[in-house]
This record gives sequence, structure tokens and C-alpha cells, in this order.
Amino acid sequence: MATPARSRAISLVINGEQVEMEVPARRLLVHFIRDDLGLTGTHVGCDTGNCGACTVQLDGEPVKSCMLLAVQADGSRIATVEGLAPDGDLTALQRAFNEHHALQCGYCTPGMLMSASALLARNPHPTEEEVRYALQGNICRCTGYVNIVEAVVAVGGGA
Repeated sequence: MATPARSRAISLVINGEQVEMEVPARRLLVHFIRDDLGLTGTHVGCDTGNCGACTVQLDGEPVKSCMLLAVQADGSRIATVEGLAPDGDLTALQRAFNEHHALQCGYCTPGMLMSASALLARNPHPTEEEVRYALQGNICRCTGYVNIVEAVVAVGGGA
């Protein structure tokens, strides 16, 4: 019986930058992003895929990075919260979160932003119901979601 590989070389694009690295075969994507690449905007919350704090976009789709191995992302394009505004200027979505008081402690905010920005990319004018559906995998213990939903709807011109 063959012994499983302990590490594997992966190649992917993260926030527009090509990354090639040898990673342990069992390294979670969230730990690769935070620990190996130093992109700490992606938060570790529950480690069970329930809270959404670790949400990133994998080939444009929101995924919970605590539920994927880094080797599963080989060949993919990943966007993290740091990639939303690489030049330092806040995006319309980030400004709306600020203007609508859609954050308090901020722990869930990166995951909320990544899920919401994926929604807005495929549906630029979502309804409140569509926003709520898109964010259902992200838990916020502080805001009650009302202001978060209002911020996303406002970016789409619905407010």
C-alpha cells in the first residue's frame, strides 16, 4: 500500500498574485492563507464551516476556507478581503458597511464582505431577500443583520 504524500506543490492566484508553494497535504486553506501567506483578514471562527468568518472567493464563488484543503485550491483563483481594495481605497461595499453601521466587533465582516461581493458580482441589484439568502452562511453575533442587509442593498441601488 502506498504511503500518502506528506506535502504537495500547489500553484494558484491569490488576490491577483501568482503563488507557488509546497504545502502539507492536510493544511487547511484558511491556515495556508493566514499562516503561510500572512493574509490575516480571513478569520478563523468555528473551524466547522458554520460561522462564515473564513469565507473567501474561490474562482468567484464564496467558500468557507476552513472546509477546504489548500491542495484542493491548486490551479484556482482566490480572493480574500485584502484583495477587495488592493490600492487602499475602500470599495462601494466597504463604504456602505461603514455608512450603514453594518459592523460592530468586525469579526464576521471579512466573510460578510466576501459573500456580499460575490453576490453583487453576479447580481448587481439584489433584493433584500436575495441578500439574506446569499449571507445565510455567515453568522454575526452583534448586528442583527438589518444594517448588513441594508448596506448590500444600498450598493445595488435598492435603497
